[in-house]
This record gives sequence, structure tokens and C-alpha cells, in this order.
Amino acid sequence: MAYIREIVKEGDPILRAKAVTVRRFDERLGLLLDDMAETMVYAEGCGLAAPQIGISKRIIICLYDDVLYEFINPEIIEHSKERINDSEGCLSVPDVRGIVPRYKKIKVKAQDRYGNEFEEEYEGFLARIIQHETDHLSGRLFIDIMTKKVD
Repeated sequence: MAYIREIVKEGDPILRAKAVTVRRFDERLGLLLDDMAETMVYAEGCGLAAPQIGISKRIIICLYDDVLYEFINPEIIEHSKERINDSEGCLSVPDVRGIVPRYKKIKVKAQDRYGNEFEEEYEGFLARIIQHETDHLSGRLFIDIMTKKVD
């Protein structure tokens, strides 16, 4: 059974720390991923990184077009030159939205919940979500790179 976890907010040091590489692919990892999905949906988010629930691990999840994407140890290995400036918010930085430049297309190398490696290309809004969540794994928040605050 999945549980809703508390989302940590800006000011918590875990949001500024580099997350640790996942090395164990076991039942506990699966339960964590399930908890993250439950928490993200409950909070009405479209992405969540493990540090946002107080866990320093290189794990992100995204929900796009009713499909749940799980990335363990993700790395953006390629990206387009073209960037798109659009509005973003964050569950860990409530009540703030800002314009953030993101690559239009990215290629991600990651592992699934069982440790299987994969590479996949993403574009548009899903690519934006992945970039936002991957930033969390390096201790970077969208407010660090936003070019303009919006209402």
C-alpha cells in the first residue's frame, strides 16, 4: 500500500544537497516509487523528486498524459539547442511561479525500478518536467534559474 509523504519546502537543506546514486533495486525502492506517485497525485503535481519528500536519492517521477514515468539515476545526455521559456511552479516552493528557460528536446539515460538501463528522447512539456525534477537531484530549484516571476 502506498503512503502520502510530506513534501519538504524551500529552506530544508535536503533541497540544496546533491542526491545519492541508487544502488539497490529492491522491494523498498518499489515502495518508495509508489509512495512518490501517491504523494505527487495527492498534491496535484506533475513531477516529484525524492529529495522533495526528504529522501536523498537520485529518483524522479513524472505524470504526463495519464502516463507515469519513473527515472532512477537519470542523466540528461543530450539536448536541443532550442530553448523554450515558460511558466513553472514547484510543490516545494508553493505560491511562486516564474518563467524558466528549458531545452525543447532532451535525451535521458536512466534505470527503471528493476535496475534496467534505458535511453529515451522527450520533448515539449514532458521534457520540461524531467529537466525541472532532475535539477532537484543537484540541489537546484527553479527559482534559481527563473528569469522573471509571474502571478
